[in-house]
Amino acid sequence: MSRQAPTPRTVKKRARILLVDDHPLVRERLAEVINREPDLLVTGEAEDRHEAIALIAAKPPDLVIVDLTLKNSDGLELMKDIRARWPKMRMLVVSMHDESLYAERVIRAGALGYITKQEATRKILLAIRRVLAGTLYLNEKIANHIISRLTAHAGTLAVTPGELLADRELQVFELTGRGLSTREIANRLHIAVKTVETYRARIREKLRLKDTSELLQLAISWSHKA
Repeated sequence: MSRQAPTPRTVKKRARILLVDDHPLVRERLAEVINREPDLLVTGEAEDRHEAIALIAAKPPDLVIVDLTLKNSDGLELMKDIRARWPKMRMLVVSMHDESLYAERVIRAGALGYITKQEATRKILLAIRRVLAGTLYLNEKIANHIISRLTAHAGTLAVTPGELLADRELQVFELTGRGLSTREIANRLHIAVKTVETYRARIREKLRLKDTSELLQLAISWSHKA
């Protein structure tokens, strides 16, 4: 009587993940956490937009994890580029920035989730798996706020600086409220000091502020409430 050969054990395919963050130590620690999981694998790392686009073009991953502040570039702009070139690419933001300030912009830029670096490892892994499954991942309070804004009748909600300002303007506004000097903001965002001053002038115009003193007072007050 012939015997059937044993069926080889099925090896589960691991989801390929690209890390985009300008801090090598952060990438190293996040990669260690991810690579311990049997269903996840970091297959590439980048510190700026140019490296990230090149790696995606060479071998598209299943998920791109992006920080908002990158070397010589910006995470929001990178995500917009990725969405334009690879519309189905899944993206998750893992950042130090306040989720309440950037979550909605991140979703508009094409990401499916946002989680801060301070969160526990299990929550970051949960966010990764949710986004890989095509499900939105946000802090429940933030998600409810976004849904309320999107479903509310036009004109019923107060307009805030976060709604009036463009992405880069909001970053400058937030950092101003946190007490950073013009040069410190320039260094943090990898832009020129003169560019920061230009953004501040635009912010004053959009928010109808008379001078830098009013801008500083509003930025501090708003950043503490956000």
